Amino acid sequence: MSTSNKPLFISFEGIDGCGKSTQVKILLERLDQAGIDSTLVREPGGTHISEEIREVLLTNRDDTMADRTETLLMTASRAQLTHDIIIPSQEKGKFVIADRFADSTLAYQGGGRGLNLDWLIKLNEFATFGVRPDLTFFIDVTAVVGARRRSTVHPDRLENVGHDFQEKVRNQYLKLVKLFPDRFITLDGMESPDVIHTRIWSEINKRMNKNEK
Repeated sequence: MSTSNKPLFISFEGIDGCGKSTQVKILLERLDQAGIDSTLVREPGGTHISEEIREVLLTNRDDTMADRTETLLMTASRAQLTHDIIIPSQEKGKFVIADRFADSTLAYQGGGRGLNLDWLIKLNEFATFGVRPDLTFFIDVTAVVGARRRSTVHPDRLENVGHDFQEKVRNQYLKLVKLFPDRFITLDGMESPDVIHTRIWSEINKRMNKNEK
């Protein structure tokens, strides 16, 4: 892989327990071995302000957070992350690897909470300053598999929502794959981590070669 090409912004998406964070770690190691400078970001979080918002979003609480409040907090965290980390990293010529990005709002608050998708797309556009991933890897598993894989002793507020919610989120991701076919790549989360990574690396090389032309 040539390091002279335009750096990519790559996001990983999927329901909780799909294995995306594992793939993010493997990819970062591969990029480092290839001598490619990269920046890792996660959502929600990634800056001091975004991490404070993350704590509000994920802390279990007795009172119920309104769906719109949840959505606005998610996108507020994303706006700060994009402004402080993602855009400066792109300007420095770094690859950006995101463990969740704007599509998570479309899936979780759109599919899971039932908020209007068109409204969420416009909100994301505002929050991200128009920045979009070049490639989005959706690692697909069922809600049952995701729940079985999660080993969290103390699940956070969103992990606590339940099986039906996670299945709604998964179904929304499947719709997003069709809505944004130019950048979404679906991966079978039941395959081994090595097999999944091989497919990821192949797709990244395809995109890099395409950028050369």
